Amino acid sequence: MESRAAKESLEAFGATFAALAVLVRRATDSSGSAGTDPLRDQADACLDGLGAVARAEAQLAGLKVLLARGFEQATQAVAPPPASPQEHTAREMAVVAEVACVLTVSERSASALLAQSRELTTTLPRTLAALQDGSISWQHARVMVDETTSLDPAGAAALEAHFLDPEKLGGARSCPAGELVPSRFRAKARTWRERHHPVSIEKRHSKGILDRRVEYAPDRDGMAWLSAYLPADTAAGIWDRTTTAARALQGPDEGRTLTQLRADTVAAWLLEDTGTGTGNTATITGSTTATTGAMAAGTTTTGGVPSPKAQVLITVPVFALMGLTDEPATLDGYGPIPASMARRLVADGADSFHRVLTDPRDGAPLEIGRTSYRIPTAMRQWLRMRDGKCPFPGCNNHSLDNEADHLLAWHKGGTTGISNLGQPCRKHHKLRHTTAWKPTQATKNKPPGWTSPTGRHYQSEQQNWEPPHCPQQVLASATRPALVEQSEH
Repeated sequence: MESRAAKESLEAFGATFAALAVLVRRATDSSGSAGTDPLRDQADACLDGLGAVARAEAQLAGLKVLLARGFEQATQAVAPPPASPQEHTAREMAVVAEVACVLTVSERSASALLAQSRELTTTLPRTLAALQDGSISWQHARVMVDETTSLDPAGAAALEAHFLDPEKLGGARSCPAGELVPSRFRAKARTWRERHHPVSIEKRHSKGILDRRVEYAPDRDGMAWLSAYLPADTAAGIWDRTTTAARALQGPDEGRTLTQLRADTVAAWLLEDTGTGTGNTATITGSTTATTGAMAAGTTTTGGVPSPKAQVLITVPVFALMGLTDEPATLDGYGPIPASMARRLVADGADSFHRVLTDPRDGAPLEIGRTSYRIPTAMRQWLRMRDGKCPFPGCNNHSLDNEADHLLAWHKGGTTGISNLGQPCRKHHKLRHTTAWKPTQATKNKPPGWTSPTGRHYQSEQQNWEPPHCPQQVLASATRPALVEQSEH
C-alpha cells in the first residue's frame, strides 16, 4: 500500500472529523447560538453535519480500499510463486476468507471488495481520489467500477474524466457524479458507456439478445419474484402497457395501489384468466382483453422476439435513422439502444413510438412529431425531451408519467411557455403545492432546480446531448459545392 496515499487519506478524514465535531456541538446545543433564531441555527447545523458525515463515510471507504488492496499486495509479496493454477486459486481463497472474517461479511462480499479495491487503485485513480476527498460516495465508486468493466484503460479514463473532471471539455454538463444519487449516476454512466464503448452496441446487443430469459425466485411469506431479461424495446413496451392498463383501473371504488394493480394486471395476462376467479381478477380480465388483442394486432417479430406497439419516445440521430451510421438511439426511460432497433420500430409502423430527430451539430432535438395519445401537444413532448424525467433531484420517474406544471402560476402572471414549465411526477408536484419546496427558473434547454424550505438550492439534472457522428460521405458532399465555387473564382 502506498504510504503517501494512506497519509493523505488520514489527514483528509481528520479534517472532516474535526469539522463534524463542531457541527455536532452546534446541533446538540442550541443555547449557545449567537444567531437570532437558535432553532433555525440548530436545523442548519444538523443538515451541515449530515453532509460532513457523508464525506467522512466516503473517506473511510477510501481508507478501506487502500487497506484491502494493501493486505492483498503484502500477502502476494511474502508468498513464493505458486507452483500450479490450483495453488494460485487456493491462495486467493485464503485472502478472501481472511478479509471476510475480519469484516464479518460473506466471502462473496469480501471478494467483491478486493476486486473493486484492485480496480480503484490501478485503473481508476480519479475515482479513488474523489472517494478519498469525500466528493463521491462508496456507492458512486462501485458504479464507476461496474460501468468501466470491459472498457480498455483509455475508455475507463475517459469515463472517469467525463464525470469527475468538471473542467474537461465535453464533460458532464451540470451532472458531476457527486451531485447525482447513485442510481441516477449509474444511468448516466451507463448511457455514456453505451455511446463510447469500443465494441459497437449492435454487436453487444446481438450477443445479449441470445441471453433473454425469465427467472423465478422464491421469497418470504409465501411470495416469489418473476423477472424477465428482454430486449429494451420489448420490455419498455410491456411496462408501458401494464402501467396504462393499471391506471385505467384506478378510481374511487378501487382500493389497490398502482403498484398492486400492475402486478395483478400482469398476472391476469400471463395466466390468461377468463374471469372465473375473484371479482377483482375478473375486472382485470375484462379491462385488458382488448389491450392484449391490440398488442397482438400491432406486434411484429424479429428473430422470434415481439416488437410491441408502445407509447415510448425514441431519439434517433438523423444519420443513424438514414442507415449511414450505427450510433445508438435513445429509448425514453431506458437509455441507449441499437440504431437497428430504432429503425425497425419506425419501419414496422409502431406509430405510438414517437420519432425524434437530433441536430447533427450538437445533438439537440431537431424535430418532434405532433401525434400523441397520452401527451398530445408538441410542447409537452418538448418538455419530455428537455427533462427526460421528473426534475426533482434524485427522482427516477421518467417523463411519460409526469405532469406539466407552471413554475410561476398562471394567476400570478406566468406564461405557458417552455421556460415557465416543469414536469414533476405526481409526488413532487404535490410536494411543490403543499410544502415550502419551490422550483426555480427553467430555460428552453435547462429544467428547473429546486429550493428547499431551509433555503438550500439543489440543481436538477440536464440531458447530456452529444452531437452525432457525421459520415465521411456526408462531409464530402457538404464540402464539394464550396470547392467548386472556389475553383470558379
